[in-house]
Amino acid sequence: MKNYFLSFTAAAIIFTAGCQSKSQTTAKEADQQEGATTTATAEAPGKTVDVNKVKVADAKTILARKQVPVLCYHQIRDWKPKDSQTAKDYITPIATFKGHMKMLADSGYHTILLDQLYDYLNNGTPLPSKPIVLTFDDTDLDQYTIAAPEMKKYGFKGAFFVMTVSLGRPNYMSKAQVKDLSDQGQDIGSHTWDHHNVKKYQGKDWETQIDKPTKTLEEITGKKIYHFAYPFGLWNPEAIPELKKRGFKSAFILSTKRDENDPLFTIRRIIASGYWTPKTLSNSIKNSF
Repeated sequence: MKNYFLSFTAAAIIFTAGCQSKSQTTAKEADQQEGATTTATAEAPGKTVDVNKVKVADAKTILARKQVPVLCYHQIRDWKPKDSQTAKDYITPIATFKGHMKMLADSGYHTILLDQLYDYLNNGTPLPSKPIVLTFDDTDLDQYTIAAPEMKKYGFKGAFFVMTVSLGRPNYMSKAQVKDLSDQGQDIGSHTWDHHNVKKYQGKDWETQIDKPTKTLEEITGKKIYHFAYPFGLWNPEAIPELKKRGFKSAFILSTKRDENDPLFTIRRIIASGYWTPKTLSNSIKNSF
């Protein structure tokens, strides 16, 4: 009988790698080449919506809308001697992260939440000037202790995509911390149980990796979970109807091309690399979206 649960040791290796996508240009190459928050959403916090009854715009209309920049962060900590060059793309030093946030604020960016992004893409709902979405993957503790307080200085809000296997583990967030982020008005999204590649799901994998973790997050936050981030940014067409029937509104990939049939389930993000200076990040935002 197939074993659906990765060992925690194997999972830890995946966590360190983060949501890596081979298709994304490395930050080192990019370097060489070289706000106020809006909180209004269409739905009241915690309100249950039957997604199947929501009218979805046709793909051509959604794809015609200007893309909103979406950044993806992983670990927010200083580099260690053992960190590989590749890993440093997914580990943003504290001073670098602070520089990123200051640049966004000084440049007039306004963070928006996931329902706002959805309402804009699906319905054409107006957004503030220079909108941007900040996302954080993998439940690392430093996202709670370092990233969230730094964002608060500028009135920024973000979306935290949580792996439930790591809750309460050393160097990862606890259930109480996830709830606190939610209570502060941050978004909480689903990111599977243990970062297993969606393209490999069979049978009960959907229950193990999607259904149970999503239910756990809803119990923690007291709110419905409507948004999902694919581990490694990897997806396949077979995954989209599975997510839809589970009530998700949208799903996020990394820097690859959006699907022409289901752009709401292939929303692009770029990894805000630990190698990037504020200037490099600014240029990457402009060039990528």
